[in-house]
Amino acid sequence: MGVGSATRVRTSIQLGALTFIVFLLLFLLDNRFRVLPDAIHNALPAHTPGLVITDITLATCSSLNLLSSCKLDAQKWHRIEKDLYLNKGWLNHAYIHIERKKESELAETDRVILDVKVGRLDPVTSENGQGAERWESRSGGIWLKRTSKRHASDSVNAITAVDVLFGADAVEARPGWEILDQPILLSNPGDNQEARLTVRRGPHVPIERPTVKVNKDGKFKIMQVADLHLSTGLGVCRDAEPAGHNGGKCDADIRTLEFLGSVLDSEKPDLVVLSGDQVNGETAPDAQSAVFKFAEMFIKRSIPFATIFGNHDDEGSLDRLALMQLTQSLPWSLSLPGPSSVEGVGNYYVEVLARSKSTSHSALTLYFLDTHGYSPDERQFRGYDWIKKSQIDWFKSTAQHLKQSPAHQGYHHIRMNMAFIHIPLPEYRTQDDIVPGSGTFAEPPTAPGFNSYFKQALVEENVLAVSCGHDHVNDYCALSKDPKPDLWMCYAGGSGFGGYGGYSHVIKGGYHRRVRLFEFDMEDASIKTWKRLEYGETDKRIDEMIIAQGGSVVAP
Repeated sequence: MGVGSATRVRTSIQLGALTFIVFLLLFLLDNRFRVLPDAIHNALPAHTPGLVITDITLATCSSLNLLSSCKLDAQKWHRIEKDLYLNKGWLNHAYIHIERKKESELAETDRVILDVKVGRLDPVTSENGQGAERWESRSGGIWLKRTSKRHASDSVNAITAVDVLFGADAVEARPGWEILDQPILLSNPGDNQEARLTVRRGPHVPIERPTVKVNKDGKFKIMQVADLHLSTGLGVCRDAEPAGHNGGKCDADIRTLEFLGSVLDSEKPDLVVLSGDQVNGETAPDAQSAVFKFAEMFIKRSIPFATIFGNHDDEGSLDRLALMQLTQSLPWSLSLPGPSSVEGVGNYYVEVLARSKSTSHSALTLYFLDTHGYSPDERQFRGYDWIKKSQIDWFKSTAQHLKQSPAHQGYHHIRMNMAFIHIPLPEYRTQDDIVPGSGTFAEPPTAPGFNSYFKQALVEENVLAVSCGHDHVNDYCALSKDPKPDLWMCYAGGSGFGGYGGYSHVIKGGYHRRVRLFEFDMEDASIKTWKRLEYGETDKRIDEMIIAQGGSVVAP
């Protein structure tokens, strides 16, 4: 090495060392005096960019006291728009308010919240391990641990968001969030659901949409869950069978979710499709709490899930778009609102990729369409709404575009397609198409009175099967033959105890809740389907049959 080269190396080392020392000094100065710009400071380790919570309070008001107000100074406080009485208090209302600030705007006198608890007693005296920390009391039994120490907002314990969920069975489904054990202490709570604080520590965790792939054995299993009918709170069972089960005690959502968890653990599906009426709007004054209950089941098991809506989901506190945005924001969710130019919310598709690790080729396409709610023309077409022309046009153009895409053209085996809807198509009414041994026809299908002929579009685009929910006690499959077998039309059967069951005059022993499964075998391009029951032959595959072989619809 020459003298010049050695000099350059020595200079580079010295510059590197100087740069490190300067950076270290700036970091230490910033830690004490905050000298770096926000853009740099926000990127440093152990930092929580965005807002931090500096105070939480409870505001109550009464219809009898005209001077009381549930709205605090909007310049200081942000109100969480959920009445803790769920708008069911005859006279009382209550709202949580939070004070939040940008970290760069924190003053010397501001105190950042590091912990929150709810209870009647000071946590120092009621809980072990609290040491001599000082807790501040707020109304509703809320206790705050706050600090004014510089850079406390950089702590992983700093509270950065607050929300309210409801019910003794409330759960959190969002990463970084924690629901408190004790409900907020309200005066005269009556029969209202327990209101619970839930808090986030640290920054918002971005969610990546999962990718679904065929397994190494060439198979892919879907579990269809129809009509969960979850409530805010425990829910009330309807037509539970057998009537004396568990001593007659039945909390609808607990029994529903126990059934769902049991099948998830035994079947281990690769994807769960929730085909509408997840939320029983009439008994869900806080729909968010109901959504989190089913989503948490899949999130903790790392199972992707996709949702569409029924006619009851948006009858609670959230409309269809808000429900979809909420569901879409959760881990493991594949749900999408779909194009805004297409009628409805939840018109989208999911590609199931081939099993090779490096491939982006699609082996299976799943279509999801919104069947809306009630008929827009009740005088002429009584009952329920129908799939609209804009949806059919979107479906056909999407299917044709996908056929020409590299993802489809690059797959050199037989591809398959399937669709999911909530309300059955009018063709489900053709009783001659019902396949014996496929399930029970217990109630007349409440399909739309107007036929938009979506079934024809499905056949034209080589969709092998469509499956729906809506009519809880129907769980049969019908095979359209026009003139040859061209489309399977299945019911999943109702899964939730918050929705109707019964029909003991038609079904011996009454209706038992169930789910339907579809297993795709890409080796021979076949589809199997069966059901699993909540009661009775719970370990058995019910009405198992092959509905496709070699990529074509087959009769049993």
